[in-house]
Amino acid sequence: MDTAIVPSTFLLTLLLSVGLFFFIRASTKDRIERAQLISEQDEAALMSQLKEYFLSRSYRVTSVDKEKNQVTFEGFVRPSWFLAIFLTFLAAVGFACLSLVLAQLFSSQSPFLFSLVLLSPLSGIFYWQKSGRLEKVSLKMESIQREQHSSSKITVIGHRDELAELQRALQLEMVD
Repeated sequence: MDTAIVPSTFLLTLLLSVGLFFFIRASTKDRIERAQLISEQDEAALMSQLKEYFLSRSYRVTSVDKEKNQVTFEGFVRPSWFLAIFLTFLAAVGFACLSLVLAQLFSSQSPFLFSLVLLSPLSGIFYWQKSGRLEKVSLKMESIQREQHSSSKITVIGHRDELAELQRALQLEMVD
């Protein structure tokens, strides 16, 4: 084999391994966002709908500030089995590729290099330990006057997936 091929393949495999490492690490990152949503319902009806929605998703009310018209919900977000298995699979493929390249470079150590694949379950364990956490969702309600009728504007701070699901479930419009 050409002497330039193996080192360049090794370099590319190392770069891909670094990308895989950061992908696995990013799978546990908090993605907190702030969104402003509008509903045609009045505050009381909307608040009861919001309360029911969050209770159905295993959240509980942790604080209520009546002066600011703000409510904070808290709930435990469970890790995803699918994502833990998927990340373990990706790590196994990455370690297998790295092992193959290292076996080409260091042929005398090749039987031991394939044992690197046994490290792949660590990525699933890492994800599982870091992604199961308490999530907080903060809601602030305001009444606004729109075209001859009043509406409710909600400012929500929470995980982006939770905000998207809330908007979809209650058919709320995003404020531009």
